Amino acid sequence: MRIEEVLTAVGTGVWRWDTGSGEVRMNTETARLMGMPPDRTRTSSADVRSRLHMLDYVELRGLFDLARAEDTVHEAILRVVDSSGQVLRTVRARWRHVPGDPRTFAGTLQELIEPLPGSTAGTSPPPPLAGDWRLSREAFLLDAGRALAEARSTDEVLRVAASLAMPGFTPDGMAVFGVEGDELKLIGHHGYTEADAEAFHGIELAGDYPGAVAVRTGRAIYIPGPEEYERRFPEAWHYASRLGRRSWAYLPLTTGGKTTGTWMAAFSHAALFTPDERSVLTTVARMLGAALSRAHVHESERELSAGLQRTMMPATTPDIPGLTVAARYVPTGGGLDIGGDWYDVINLPNGNTALVIGDVQGHDVRAAGLMSQLRIALRAYAAEGHHPDAVLARTSRFLHGINQNEPDLPDDDARRFATCLYLEADPRDGTLTIARAGHLDPAIGLGDGTMVVRPTEGGLPLGIVPDPDYPVTELRLEHGETLLLCSDGLVETGGHDLDTGRRRIREVFAAHADEDLESLADALIDAVSGVHAHEHPGPHAERREDDIALILLGRDGVRPATREEHGGRYLHLTVRQDEQQRVADARHELRGMLHDWGTPDQVDSAELVLSELIANVLVHTDGDARIRADITGPPHARTLRVAVDDSDDELPHRRHPGELASSGRGVLLLEALSGSWGVEPRGDGKSIWFEVYESGEEP
Repeated sequence: MRIEEVLTAVGTGVWRWDTGSGEVRMNTETARLMGMPPDRTRTSSADVRSRLHMLDYVELRGLFDLARAEDTVHEAILRVVDSSGQVLRTVRARWRHVPGDPRTFAGTLQELIEPLPGSTAGTSPPPPLAGDWRLSREAFLLDAGRALAEARSTDEVLRVAASLAMPGFTPDGMAVFGVEGDELKLIGHHGYTEADAEAFHGIELAGDYPGAVAVRTGRAIYIPGPEEYERRFPEAWHYASRLGRRSWAYLPLTTGGKTTGTWMAAFSHAALFTPDERSVLTTVARMLGAALSRAHVHESERELSAGLQRTMMPATTPDIPGLTVAARYVPTGGGLDIGGDWYDVINLPNGNTALVIGDVQGHDVRAAGLMSQLRIALRAYAAEGHHPDAVLARTSRFLHGINQNEPDLPDDDARRFATCLYLEADPRDGTLTIARAGHLDPAIGLGDGTMVVRPTEGGLPLGIVPDPDYPVTELRLEHGETLLLCSDGLVETGGHDLDTGRRRIREVFAAHADEDLESLADALIDAVSGVHAHEHPGPHAERREDDIALILLGRDGVRPATREEHGGRYLHLTVRQDEQQRVADARHELRGMLHDWGTPDQVDSAELVLSELIANVLVHTDGDARIRADITGPPHARTLRVAVDDSDDELPHRRHPGELASSGRGVLLLEALSGSWGVEPRGDGKSIWFEVYESGEEP
């Protein structure tokens, strides 16, 4: 007798379902039970779906996933319906996935003749996963998936797992194990004391422990009662019996097809582990394994970033007699917590101190690597005792050589440049010798809370050309003043441009100028990238984020003087004949000094007169214009004095230009817009000065 005849005689059909291709093959009895013509033995999953109750089909696909994960026989009660949705019959399906092919399942189908308890004739009750329980389960899984996806560390993942309240049954004891060598390592636990958790240590992977077996086989183990636990795992029961639980589930944690650990869920009450409950536990185990894997990657990246940062940045700033230094680096751009910005503080052979701040183009691993190379090269050139311009020139040649020697990289990635500012500070008299390669100008905070940008000469960014020229500028840091060097991240982060970003820095400095340099550095970082960054929004819709590096330098190792102790502001600047564009720098720096001047019209007048005096030197002499400005006096009664020196002996005189004349009005402007003015002859030329009085009258 043929096997098919026997199966038909007992009302049993057989079927094979390929979930990958969607093809379903069956014998004539299965076709009859599904309401198909007897000769139709091959169909699609869509056709099967149309012949089953919707809820039953959803449950069936979920149980397929469970059968694939557990590699066991599963069954379900299914309702076969007609085209109008009326139930034709109720059948019991049993199946298991085909060995070696987890996408294909083979099984049997039988009609249920006797109504199940509690059912009415002609129909069967809804399957277990129906109604409110099903909705609760789906809502729980969605919430659990969201919470686990947001967890960023292993501790967060464990806290989320411990807080999961599963619908209908919730484990009150959990433990998560990872594979480490030949042992299971306890990652975390919940519902056990530290003394209880001692039983989870030292578990050998080859031992007779349910969690170890789950890892070795890749299959879940469900133990509904103590008797079964003792029978199946007598050695492990010696420890488990003392922990006061009655049911256990051990589910493998799998990521990318590799089993990385085990999740144990223990219950104080007896659990039946129905297919519905096993399906929920299996889904949670998958999400938990993925969350732990992401957390491990994130923690590894964070540890790598911290290691890179420790290697690439100075561990501590050196002790410099006569100077105080505070420095910060905050990674806010790129994937890793390290980018292309850097700073350095170097003790030089001549007793001076070099301060370096730079920014490599890009926010990726290559930018961080180039930054490290540049820092080492620049430190080596500085240690050789070269002048600031020579240090930058050699470093630029070094980066240009790197760009030329990497032909395999794409054109847009091969040639990177870097901006840099190199400053040599003499701690004895506060002299600052500055060379700048496309970087932001330094700023100096005065003792009264004002911060002004000090324009300096500069050259091309590092790496653009092999033999660049970097002019040098000398400034002087007075007692009670603070020098600020920073990368553009401190200025332009948060939707700011250069002007609004500098205004934000000035406001922060004015509010914290009386504090020590470390507190001031923290306040600047907090205003730009900390919790208070929203209090200083920029005007641009696109909120640009960037790495931040900054250095603060003060003299004599003392905190900046208070506003009451130091009321003066000053400006020293030279505009050469071939640098007429620096007239704008002089105007901006003068306006920065007058940021809190009581009469705005006087600020505009002072800028106009200053421009006229500088232009007079550049047009009518062959020398440079040397500008000196200072503010003295108490608030609301201050005096601005500006002097412009040149090397020409000819004194200015009043003219009477016609309406169409393009010059000759300088003296008229001086008289009309200043409180007083004058000319002082000198041995090497003259000095023209003017004063503006905040109160409107000469004190």
